[in-house]
Amino acid sequence: MNSSSATSVLPCIRDLDELIETIDAKNCTPGWIDRAHPLMWPRPQSSFVPVHWRYAEIRPALVAAGRLIGTDLADRRNFVLRNPVAGNDFATTRTLVGAYQSILPGERARSHRHSANALRIIIEARGSYSVVNGKRHLMESGDIVLTPGGCWHGHGHDGSEQAFWFDCLDLPLVHLLEPMTAEEHPDQWEADAQEESASPMRISHHSLLARLGSAEAADPYFGRTVEVSSPAMRTVTIKAHQWRAGWSNRPYRQYANQIYVVLGGAGTSEVGDRRFDWSFGDVFVAPLATRIAHRIREDALLVALSDEALMKFCGFHQLQAA
Repeated sequence: MNSSSATSVLPCIRDLDELIETIDAKNCTPGWIDRAHPLMWPRPQSSFVPVHWRYAEIRPALVAAGRLIGTDLADRRNFVLRNPVAGNDFATTRTLVGAYQSILPGERARSHRHSANALRIIIEARGSYSVVNGKRHLMESGDIVLTPGGCWHGHGHDGSEQAFWFDCLDLPLVHLLEPMTAEEHPDQWEADAQEESASPMRISHHSLLARLGSAEAADPYFGRTVEVSSPAMRTVTIKAHQWRAGWSNRPYRQYANQIYVVLGGAGTSEVGDRRFDWSFGDVFVAPLATRIAHRIREDALLVALSDEALMKFCGFHQLQAA
């Protein structure tokens, strides 16, 4: 088609308003107009906000849920930690979602698999376990348990007391990129699972403390820290922090979204303009580029989950003193 015939397809456009209206009908938008939500801005900022969830307040509701809803009605008995920003109905940060989950003695959460990477930080459990791709391993207090995307996984509990843990998935990222698949196990459960005392899917509390015990404590921003990320889950960075009473960090900003899970101790964290006094079992969120400052009151163990590796892969990550 030559230029004259292409021009004849469109009506004579008399003014700018008519130009915009005409191209809008062709699913085009002018790049020069002012927008309510600009396409670019001068410095990194997150639309998500700092939030703090108190385990002491949520645990009684999890106990009640154990009475009121069974695994026959809910494949997973969990409370999703929704960041309270407009238009968000489930995500905890831009790329990650977290949830408190619970299972009763004798119960089994049916096996399934999905594109999203998932992990569990066990808050209170004795006798609970996971089965991942036919291999069974323990899930006990202080453990970190991995279920990479595409792996069959289910959970059970042979103990005598209700078990509680924190789930984290890269589900918001999978929704954004759209490669979602999800499937229930055809038999509902992986039968005849092989017991594994040392599983690559489980980072035991004992081994975590041992690694922290040999780690340097001199980093001014993060203190004593070990990374326990898995190459099978490249979108989720997993770091454990062990901070002694009286320690405080050099405040910083990081171009990564972080979820902190408290496995012991107590302290105060200033995240942006919010102050969180946290203790055992609590969860709090530090969105990308927010100022973070920690002060520790009691010897503390925290696990930080983030999209740091993803940001580094994309070339976006920065760490700045604040």
